[in-house]
Amino acid sequence: MGCCVSRIDRQEMVSRCRARKRYMKQLVEARQFLSSSHSFYLRSLRSTGSALLQFSTGESSLLRHNRHIPPSPPPLPPLPQTPPPPMSPTTDTWTTTTSTTTTSALPPPPPPPPPPPPMTGSTWDFWDPFVPSSGPRSGTEEEEWEDEAATTTTTTVTPMRAAANVAATPSVVSGFSKESEMAVVVSRQGKELVEIIKELDEYFLRAADAGGFVSGSLEVRSFSNHHLGNSGKVYDNGRSMSMSWSPMLWGSNGKLNGLGCGKLGDDMMFSRMGMVDNNINDINSHCSTIERLYAWEKKLFHDVKNAEKTKMEHEKRVEQLRRLEVKRSDYFKTEKTKKEVEKLESQIEVASQAIQTTSNEIIKLRESQLYPQLLDIVKGFMSMWRSMYECHQVQMHIVDQLKYLNAMPSTEPTSEIHRQSTLQLEVELQQWHQSFCNLVKAQRDYIRSLTGWLRLSLFQFNKNPLMRSIQDSTIYSLCEQWQLEIDNVPDKVASEGIKSLWTVIHAIVIQQSEELKQKKRSEAANKQLEKRAVELRSLEVKHGAYSMPEMSSSKKGRDPVGEKRAKVDMLKVKAEEEKAKHEKAVSVTRAMTLNNMQMGLPHVFQAMTGFSSVCKQAFEKVYNEAKNMDQEHDVKRLMMA
Repeated sequence: MGCCVSRIDRQEMVSRCRARKRYMKQLVEARQFLSSSHSFYLRSLRSTGSALLQFSTGESSLLRHNRHIPPSPPPLPPLPQTPPPPMSPTTDTWTTTTSTTTTSALPPPPPPPPPPPPMTGSTWDFWDPFVPSSGPRSGTEEEEWEDEAATTTTTTVTPMRAAANVAATPSVVSGFSKESEMAVVVSRQGKELVEIIKELDEYFLRAADAGGFVSGSLEVRSFSNHHLGNSGKVYDNGRSMSMSWSPMLWGSNGKLNGLGCGKLGDDMMFSRMGMVDNNINDINSHCSTIERLYAWEKKLFHDVKNAEKTKMEHEKRVEQLRRLEVKRSDYFKTEKTKKEVEKLESQIEVASQAIQTTSNEIIKLRESQLYPQLLDIVKGFMSMWRSMYECHQVQMHIVDQLKYLNAMPSTEPTSEIHRQSTLQLEVELQQWHQSFCNLVKAQRDYIRSLTGWLRLSLFQFNKNPLMRSIQDSTIYSLCEQWQLEIDNVPDKVASEGIKSLWTVIHAIVIQQSEELKQKKRSEAANKQLEKRAVELRSLEVKHGAYSMPEMSSSKKGRDPVGEKRAKVDMLKVKAEEEKAKHEKAVSVTRAMTLNNMQMGLPHVFQAMTGFSSVCKQAFEKVYNEAKNMDQEHDVKRLMMA
């Protein structure tokens, strides 16, 4: 019996269906991983912005800023219409010195058309790509800009002129050109660290909001502006909020609904299949489609395996009947065997029909539901990375203003609250790095599982070559191109960019720890000095300010007051040294913090701008090629009709 089972399992059709089932099982798990990874990546963007803002608020309270504007600042050019290539990792070294690092300016490409006039009520003026334009304008854009600029406090009319005048006039011009939709940001006035980071936080929130469409496609349950923490609590901009258990929100296994559909029993799944076109609200969701495909693949494997087993039994009975007929054996035994052969032939026919029916259901689901859903997901990622590219690009220009910050010497020590905010920032940056890596891996796992399943399932049972060329090639081409693009995105550069910022914040955490240790040493030295000073005063009361040396044989020649005074003087010197070291540690912490922020923040946004630009172009290519192929196939269908 075991030999027979092994022989069935080795059959090509059975082996192929088993591999299909395995790929589909991986796809179910990969969709859950992609959904949760996407959700946590958006959460990490919000949390990182919030943690940066909290950190900078604490740091700004300790710094005395000197708003330094160089005599001849290089103009900030607008970005070119063609997105920049992926950035290669830099070899910046994070130090604990107080020196600042200059940031090289981008090469000036041809300027885009000037942006519209700045909006009032903001120290940064952006032409927001997320808000539709107010309507058509008359006349040329530059003429209107000059007319309106004359009625405002801003004296600049183009980004290039604004950049050139930044040293002379405290003003800002920034925006997106209509042709390139790229950000142009120029300093209007000297800003403190917290003001700059506040602007960064706003664009972290916008970048996170850009993933909303994909969240819907992947069935990520949304908490509006809230997000789910690792502990199961809901956080709103960094503040913990309680969330009661609800069977509508949480599944029976304690997992959040929407991060995975859960595996339904075959009986329940097939009963739901019977209502495919009826009244279940989420029956056409992407999660449900994949779960049902998995259920059909399990049924197909079961049907194919039984069919192969029946065929093997049929071959055995046919051979037995042939031997009986050759030997002219007992008539009744021969007839019985003949009926068994006929019965097996009927079972084979039924099994073949079942296989074809199951295959047709898989094809129907694949073409009518899975393909449109995949197209929507690709479209969502295309839109998401386009918006994230714009947000990270604006952030890249915002942090460029950090180089105009100079910290005056400060003796304000790092407070315990600020130490905690620095630790929290380090944790959030670590989470951002991890969630970014998980998001890229989840996409790769998802599309590889899907492409692997399609590679095995296409053309297996569909015997119509014309239908194969029209139906099957579209979805396979989409997924094949998707996999090719996602495998080639420069995620290592981006992840190293995030990790580099995490590294410099960790260095600040270490320096703050050293400052705290030095503070404790200084406090300990002061306590020791105070203790010995009290003892000295007691001796002076007892012996006078200058005691005579004792003449007893055991203490001959000793001057207790003088000896104590000498010890106190030594402790005083030590206390002053420890105090000076602490003040030095404080100034090093302040200078190092600003220096590392000036170096680390531009680096990470350069990396993320490059990465999001590549992702934007990749998904645009996948989506546009799929739509073009759809149009070609529509033409072919019309010609065949």
